[in-house]
Amino acid sequence: MTTGIRLLPKHWHRGAVVNRIDARELNETLEKLMAEVRQVILDMMGESVMDIFSIQERLKRKRASAISFLEFCEQRTKIRQYGKADDSKERYNRFMRFFSTWGKIRYFEDVTDANILALDEHLVKKGLKPYSKWNNYHRFLNSFILDAIDEGFLKRNPYKWIRIDKEKSKGGIGKYLSPLEFAKVRDVALPSECLQRLHDFDVSKIKEVKGMKVYVGNRAKTKQTFTIPLLSPALAVLKKYQNKLPVISNVKYNEYLKVIAQAAGIDKPVSIHWARHTGATLLLNEGGMDLKTVAKICGHSSFKITEQVYANMLDDTVVDKMAAYEKKLK
Repeated sequence: MTTGIRLLPKHWHRGAVVNRIDARELNETLEKLMAEVRQVILDMMGESVMDIFSIQERLKRKRASAISFLEFCEQRTKIRQYGKADDSKERYNRFMRFFSTWGKIRYFEDVTDANILALDEHLVKKGLKPYSKWNNYHRFLNSFILDAIDEGFLKRNPYKWIRIDKEKSKGGIGKYLSPLEFAKVRDVALPSECLQRLHDFDVSKIKEVKGMKVYVGNRAKTKQTFTIPLLSPALAVLKKYQNKLPVISNVKYNEYLKVIAQAAGIDKPVSIHWARHTGATLLLNEGGMDLKTVAKICGHSSFKITEQVYANMLDDTVVDKMAAYEKKLK
């Protein structure tokens, strides 16, 4: 075990630091370290197990008692947030707010199979779907547990032994409206002006390219540029509000979207993010647009991401393509 402190031979005599201004402080540090190691050895003797190679790991775990698991997660949150986009930082903050309030896992000894199951049951009672449970809660907790294992604070990860349903969904798969559902949302009659405003699209920065109005911006998450040419329905909305569209918070927006979906007879947990997935799916299936173009519209760094996440081949599209292929053969 190294202390990380270098000495010249003249600074060491009979097991102690000498001839240095900080000799007293260094000797006190060494005495404290030796006392901790002796205690670890005594613990081993009490367990009738003696393994000098595990002293350092045991010492780390013993020191871990000075910090709670919750405090460790808060420290790791600051590190994991570094250099991330604002929306990614907020996901960590949102998880930590929930995790500290829930309060059943506060110390390292609380990181047990039973408490992970208790967390999952709590999330189920809140009405969360498997994909949301994993990506917004379990995923963060699992990453902190892995960090704690790397630091020597924990030896075992309960997630290795517990099967948490992740819905085996990547990104946008399943998080989109079909062409028919989209048409229902577009055409539904709404009872109030407030909902009607949410029913419309929100566009704030527009420029003209080759005679076509285009919205160009950068994704907050990846910093990639996206380019969205505005079609006639979007232009009609702009005209309706004289280019001064209503602004509303994401939380309230999502609440209203669910009301709109219900009014349209759609039983899906729609949100703002679904617009992105729905748009890409419609372009690929209804519009027959190529992946590279859709990738540019979505702001992806690679069209392969578009292919993996948004290329949902709908049954109608498969039938249409096979019918066209059969016609070509004839």
